[in-house]
Amino acid sequence: MAEGGAWQARAQCDARDCLTAADEPLAGLQRRCGGELPGPLAIPALAELVAKARSLGLRLARRIMANDGQDQIQAWVEVEPDPATGVCNIVVSNWQASPLAPEDPTETAQRRAAIDRTVAELTARLDAAQGVLAVDAAAPDLADLAAAMAAGVGQPWTDFVTVAGSDHHQPLHWRLLDGAQIEVAGSPRSWRATLLPEAGADGALRGFELCLTSQEAPALVPQRPRSPSAMPSNEPGPVGRDIAPVLRQPIARIIANAETIRTRLAGPLAEEYAAYAADIAAAGQHLLSLVEDLADLEVVESEEFNTAPDRIDLADVARRAAGILGVRAAERGITIDAPRLGEHLPAIAEFRRVLQVLLNLVGNAIRYSPENSQIWIRLEDAGARARLIVADQGPGLSPEQQARVFEKFERLGRSGEDGGSGLGLYISRRLARAMGGDLTVESALGQGARFILEVPADLLALRPTTGHEEDHSNG
Repeated sequence: MAEGGAWQARAQCDARDCLTAADEPLAGLQRRCGGELPGPLAIPALAELVAKARSLGLRLARRIMANDGQDQIQAWVEVEPDPATGVCNIVVSNWQASPLAPEDPTETAQRRAAIDRTVAELTARLDAAQGVLAVDAAAPDLADLAAAMAAGVGQPWTDFVTVAGSDHHQPLHWRLLDGAQIEVAGSPRSWRATLLPEAGADGALRGFELCLTSQEAPALVPQRPRSPSAMPSNEPGPVGRDIAPVLRQPIARIIANAETIRTRLAGPLAEEYAAYAADIAAAGQHLLSLVEDLADLEVVESEEFNTAPDRIDLADVARRAAGILGVRAAERGITIDAPRLGEHLPAIAEFRRVLQVLLNLVGNAIRYSPENSQIWIRLEDAGARARLIVADQGPGLSPEQQARVFEKFERLGRSGEDGGSGLGLYISRRLARAMGGDLTVESALGQGARFILEVPADLLALRPTTGHEEDHSNG
């Protein structure tokens, strides 16, 4: 390495990628990136250059970029490896530092919300008054809470927990509850509540997503079945009972850690490493979805599988599904046209299973529709059947594709990068038929697709009142 000319810092790295000596300002950057001196290289771009120089056995020189949380740093770095010892000599010159642009508070809040969603061990959908609509819990020590919330749909979620420092039994303003410490009967852990507001296209508040997270690891106790709102109507098999509960939390932690790295909440990071973390998070999400789908697949293929039919309003289910997926659609400029308030279509089916099917249909429509398009959710009274139709402006399906679209693991040639396991429509049709209905498709290439869910109509509710019926209310 040339000795002449101006230079600003020299350093040395041993064969184990540990920085053993460094001049300022490189030594300071190493510490601000979370490293020590001596200690493993903590500057991602420099670590990558050192590893490449050692693997090639050549002197390499290039400009690197890094940031320490306050400044964006650019420098010219030369790395010369010693093949005999594996030691790399480093010379840094032309050091330039410029202040980082201030971070957008809205973007920061969105990133933190995404992390809370990922690590949450209980999530619930709430209406605008914070009443419980649906709940899902993965932690064994939250199973009783989830069961109580599922049995008390419509009640304020705060009725089922203790808000630290408050004996208020009705919901406080959501901003006061966001971040509150929560105590849960039967759980030895402390919990933090996150309330994520969900607004409609008109900006009006439609409801909330509630996430309960804990910094404490769960106790090593035998796994219990998931909450009734997340359990099948029958006893789960080995995947749902033994495998899925064991996998959910570690996968969720991988996703959360990857998101923390990607969003640089844990410290400064080069852009290429943030992209790697994003890939890890996306792969983790795909794996978690596959685990859930396999657990559902096991349930619906059981010979004893059945549903719990009840009187429901398909219009209400459609509006809730549109509210849940509205944010995802808005990110791509897609509008969901759901049934209006005041529209009703009574049916006999299991509310949770109909919502599960509809979320799958609308989610697929969002995934495969072009940006700035529209999705329609329509209702039809077909006599003995109540119909719910999801129509999109996507590429449509050929007759051959329509014949295969409900098959197990069928993805119609789409790559794994598109997401999905190829099980959603198969499971949805099995659920529809278990409820005494069916799920079909009508489509043509280039003309979008119409997925039609049919369930038994509530004929008693649909029967017109003539005014001549006997009044049995008094016996």
